[in-house]
Amino acid sequence: MLDEAYNEYLEPAQDAHATAWVARYPNLVVTRSFSKAYGLAALRIGYGVMDAEVADLLNRVRQPFNVNALAQAAALAALADRDYVEESRALNRRGMRQLEEGLRRLGVAFVPSYGNFVLVRVGDAARVYQKLLEQGVIVRPVANYALPEWLRVTVGLPAENDRFLAALEHALR
Repeated sequence: MLDEAYNEYLEPAQDAHATAWVARYPNLVVTRSFSKAYGLAALRIGYGVMDAEVADLLNRVRQPFNVNALAQAAALAALADRDYVEESRALNRRGMRQLEEGLRRLGVAFVPSYGNFVLVRVGDAARVYQKLLEQGVIVRPVANYALPEWLRVTVGLPAENDRFLAALEHALR
């Protein structure tokens, strides 16, 4: 299983084209999501690329009617809208640069990312998380992934990124 939920955020030269590997490795399943770059998270839709025999096995155990018609229509429309995905990728890259520059300015360590989020090392993440919440800023704690000093921060629009950085500066005091 290869999860490529963030694949659309890669620049074309970075794409490994893993879906083509299925022909060579018939036991491989490559999954993709419409939740990230396509902006369809509320529809809970994605897809898998796999050998027909693997698909047959999965179809035997999946829930019937697991994707509604509206989600299917939206997914098909999204696949056809390459301009939107390119715009989403560009907006995300600008937002990521904004966050990285702000985090460097604050002296906060982070893990470089090609997705739509960045892992930020803040020390006592539970305390900083609470201080951010008090300011109306929601991030994701990741202590359950054995990262008690880190927070996961989603890339937002420029004003949202600025708000996060200002709130983080206050929370770190």
